[in-house]
Amino acid sequence: MRVVTVVILAGALAAAGAVMAGGIAAPPAAPAPAPQPAPLKTAASFQSIKDPAARSIALFTEAGKVIQSPRCMNCHPVQRAPTQGDDMHPHNPPMVAGDSGHGPAGMPCFSCHQQANVPTWGDSIKSIPGDPKWGLAPAEMAWQGKSLGAICNQIKTPATNGGRSLTELHHHMADDHLVGWAWNPGAGRKPAPGTQAQFGELIQAWIDTGAKCPKA
Repeated sequence: MRVVTVVILAGALAAAGAVMAGGIAAPPAAPAPAPQPAPLKTAASFQSIKDPAARSIALFTEAGKVIQSPRCMNCHPVQRAPTQGDDMHPHNPPMVAGDSGHGPAGMPCFSCHQQANVPTWGDSIKSIPGDPKWGLAPAEMAWQGKSLGAICNQIKTPATNGGRSLTELHHHMADDHLVGWAWNPGAGRKPAPGTQAQFGELIQAWIDTGAKCPKA
């Protein structure tokens, strides 16, 4: 009996040693590097286009890489319900804008979305996005499913851009904190192309060349 006990104990110790050795040999994998933004051309790079109208259209087309990115489009839906992810799938849990654009009564956006991005322990959702002004764009500023030309005309028209002049529009694009979230979207999300400063320069150069739009 003693021999059997010793053999069992030796086997258990050997198994424990193997587990410990395995744990030491396989440390946790390093976190994946954060997604990097795609490049964005500078406003100065369009100076070779001599025709102001053609340059204006080219500038807005470049700015459109930001405007039509998921970081912007997810909060500019036509159906008054946000989408999420790079594939712009329906928001989970289901959500609607409500009268205020900040969610329905009893379930505002701030039930989950706080003043800043909040990291999570999840694998599929690595952070919950947040900003002090988190919410959907007004209905008249819905962009999803529209051509870049149609969006351009919306953006420069006060009735469909929140009542902004072109000067105010530039300030909104270049300096607004919620717009800037697109370049600081939290873990697990790819930032919008370029930087907010580059985007603001493109918008200003577009305005300076007549704010011309691509064909709708």
